[in-house]
Amino acid sequence: MRAKLDIEAEVAALGDLSREELAVQWEKIYRCAPPKGVRRELLIRAAAWHLQAKRLGGFSTETRRMLRSAIDRVEKKLADRDSQAIVVVDDIKVTIASKRRQVLPGARLVRDWSGKTHIVDVVEDGFVFDGKVYPSLSSIARKITGAHWSGPRFFGL
Repeated sequence: MRAKLDIEAEVAALGDLSREELAVQWEKIYRCAPPKGVRRELLIRAAAWHLQAKRLGGFSTETRRMLRSAIDRVEKKLADRDSQAIVVVDDIKVTIASKRRQVLPGARLVRDWSGKTHIVDVVEDGFVFDGKVYPSLSSIARKITGAHWSGPRFFGL
């Protein structure tokens, strides 16, 4: 009973810490800086979960088994969808990175914008739009819209 009260008091005390102090705790726990712009409430929850897991033993064997099974399903689904997908499993922590699909030379991208159809041809050296070669789709998207866009997103890739 005493141990439960101690944990509850420590978790409650996390609410008194500043965001900077919570960020330092995050770095100690996860060995990296917290994500940029993460809210204070999430830092508190992460620190509280870690504290409780450390004192009470963390995930049960069955929960770990279920999480590993879920990771395997995600890995298979991503591998089926995109052969370039990589899933790194470090105990329970999962990082998923996949390469953006490359558009092969000879492909033609078509985008309607403001009532006009824009056509881009993919070549070895970049992208041809209005008879000019551009190094990136983003530069073409900017030319078309007058604003900064992610080129691949603008063209639906």
